[in-house]
Amino acid sequence: MNKIEHIGIAVNSLEEANNLYTQLLGEFPYKSEVVESEKVITSFFKNGPNKIELLAATHESSAIAKFIEKKGEGIHHIAFAVDNIYEEMERLTKAGFQLLSTTPKKGADNKLVCFVHPKSAHGVLIELCQEIK
Repeated sequence: MNKIEHIGIAVNSLEEANNLYTQLLGEFPYKSEVVESEKVITSFFKNGPNKIELLAATHESSAIAKFIEKKGEGIHHIAFAVDNIYEEMERLTKAGFQLLSTTPKKGADNKLVCFVHPKSAHGVLIELCQEIK
């Protein structure tokens, strides 16, 4: 794993959260994107070399909607940049981590993504991200 790629924050209202984070960081989001496969809409903010992803559900059956219903708004996941997501998935599986899928899928911000189950990481949902070239 190379670095923390971004921190994902689950929100009820993307518009309200965008306004709050724009005020907090003094910058507008640089990107907003719908991820149909996850039933979410996202916004990305940059803060120096760091990124924050705000995620709002577009359907009540999305993982974000279920997360907010159970835990409320807040930090949803920590994403790590990887050079080769397939190798990293294999390494983590061999090390005993439980992955939420057997193959990566297209995520937001031009990334292939895979998630590590929170039960495997002391309650933290981990996302692996590889830039799609």
